[in-house]
Amino acid sequence: MNRSASEEGQVPPMASPLIDGHTRVVGILADPIGHVRTPRAFNALMAAEAINAVLVPLHVGPQDFAAVVTALAKIHSMAGLIVTIPYKESMLALCDELTDAARQVGAVNILRFEAGSAGTRMVGGNLDGAGFVDGLLAQGHAVRDRRAYLAGAGGAGKAIAHALAAHGVAAIGIHNRNAARGEQLVAELRRYYPQLDAHVAPAAPVNYDMAINSTSLGLDPRDVLPFSVACLPLHALVAEAVMKVELTPLLAAAQAHGLQVHFGRHMMQAQIVGMKQFLGLR
Repeated sequence: MNRSASEEGQVPPMASPLIDGHTRVVGILADPIGHVRTPRAFNALMAAEAINAVLVPLHVGPQDFAAVVTALAKIHSMAGLIVTIPYKESMLALCDELTDAARQVGAVNILRFEAGSAGTRMVGGNLDGAGFVDGLLAQGHAVRDRRAYLAGAGGAGKAIAHALAAHGVAAIGIHNRNAARGEQLVAELRRYYPQLDAHVAPAAPVNYDMAINSTSLGLDPRDVLPFSVACLPLHALVAEAVMKVELTPLLAAAQAHGLQVHFGRHMMQAQIVGMKQFLGLR
């Protein structure tokens, strides 16, 4: 039996979607927006699965953000929005309802418009954590009972940490350049997952079998490494959340040390499927 490209975890080749009067439109909001890769992958999946929907980039400045979202909710053909930097936290206040993931993380990266007799409701979700973990699982990497090191306690880092905890990791060590923010995430994890060994980690991971970068370091090849891989055990997996660059300096360093690597694109591929499901696109 043939399997679709999405089932194989691959982004299908780009095709031109047929846009007509029945097309469901999704926008991706960002500022700036030139770096986003999601529209190409999303529209390729829609074309491959013959779904009449299209994702378009929307470059919106902070001063217009709330007004634009409110106006877009009035367009009946809009299915929703994908939300990225710098609007994930700002979107919280505009939502009528939040998923558990969005509430725990305190950030929204996807918004669904639901039409009703009282007007359009905006339902906010967060697929960052689920996308990252689903990407790991799709590539055959176990999550349960592993000791994970996470660099970064921002929006993506919080989502990944909560998803890892929900999937049964034994321990999560958080390292963040802003120590207070890292300590806050550790406290949240301990509150939600009392059985979890959540702790503040040093700058260089040692006793971990999974090390993850959720910071923006790696977008520029001149960036310093988010952490050193020199002291990780040889069976460790080094994983990226950076999607713009395939082989980031961190992953290149990990490969040079003989470690397994996991690319950021796997997170995006898993999120694309989650976006389709959350927005009800069939």
